[in-house]
Amino acid sequence: MKKTILSLTCIALAASGLYGCAGMSETQRDTGTGAAIGAVTGAVLGRATSGKGNRGEATAIGAAAGAAIGAGGGYLWSQRMQAQKAEMERATQGTGVSVSQTTDNQLKLDIPSDVSFDTGRYDIKPNMRAVLDRFASSLTQHTVTTVRIVGHTDSTGSDAVNNPLSVNRAAAVRDYLVDRGVASNRFSIDGRGSREPVADNTTAAGRAMNRRVEIFVAEAAR
Repeated sequence: MKKTILSLTCIALAASGLYGCAGMSETQRDTGTGAAIGAVTGAVLGRATSGKGNRGEATAIGAAAGAAIGAGGGYLWSQRMQAQKAEMERATQGTGVSVSQTTDNQLKLDIPSDVSFDTGRYDIKPNMRAVLDRFASSLTQHTVTTVRIVGHTDSTGSDAVNNPLSVNRAAAVRDYLVDRGVASNRFSIDGRGSREPVADNTTAAGRAMNRRVEIFVAEAAR
């Protein structure tokens, strides 16, 4: 057992050193270090909780699971992801669309209501089409990523109206991107209705901020 822990610790330190190489971002280094430490922790726990006959397999499974968790939810922030973020920042400059990196290493596009949808509707507005056209072009160049689209509404109306409306908004974005050549199997959609506001629903400005679509792009750890 001690030999296993020592070996895995050495691997973790080596991996951490690799992620400290010049030219890598702080996030990339943190991802590598987290994955390495997670692998050690997962391997040790997997071995300790398994039966004698299954320790080798349990150690390997624990190491893989720990590495994914340590890397940040199983997602990596690679140079390809950084390049795609830079592309989308240029493409959405001046549009009101926010482009950011999430804490679990996903690329996030936050599309507000003045760009995306009119109140109570899910047909895509002309202002949004230009953004989605550029986004589709970026996705076709970065084929290893997956895309999750989440629709939101403000608190006007009942859940019976808002919940399907939020799903329809996400579906409209997905269908638009698929029509422009992005493979349909890369997408998942969700609708949160009015359950996750980012602003005060008692004001018109706040309700406008809450009517939005969020797009998450992820590159899974390999």
